[in-house]
Amino acid sequence: MKHVFHCYGHENIRATHYKTIEFTRDSHLTVKGDCIIGVKADFDASELKKLKGKVRITVEVNRLKDTFKAVINPYFDNEEEIVFRKSTYSSKRTLGHKLNRGANRLERSIVELMQNPHTVMKVTIEEITKKRS
Repeated sequence: MKHVFHCYGHENIRATHYKTIEFTRDSHLTVKGDCIIGVKADFDASELKKLKGKVRITVEVNRLKDTFKAVINPYFDNEEEIVFRKSTYSSKRTLGHKLNRGANRLERSIVELMQNPHTVMKVTIEEITKKRS
């Protein structure tokens, strides 16, 4: 199973948080949102809830790509935000935990491009393990 969505850049994207990565539907962002790497995200929360197990998250901007991994939180239930965390803390906005790296380790050339509000990021979240039967 995989889910693809798109989000946009914002002048305040910093991607400096070392424990989390976030995507939001909001169009406004302050510099305090240092884990947010995309705004105006068009994800389908009902589709995201179908993901299970370990996932690979690939972000693409122009021809640049970066990838990180996490484990799906089965209790995710949020229409506005997707958060991936290095910890095992779970909330309804946490789509994945046990993230292998935070926003601060995202390819910096991607971060620079995402500081332009006209930049579009493609995000692909795909399962990398099969569900046991």
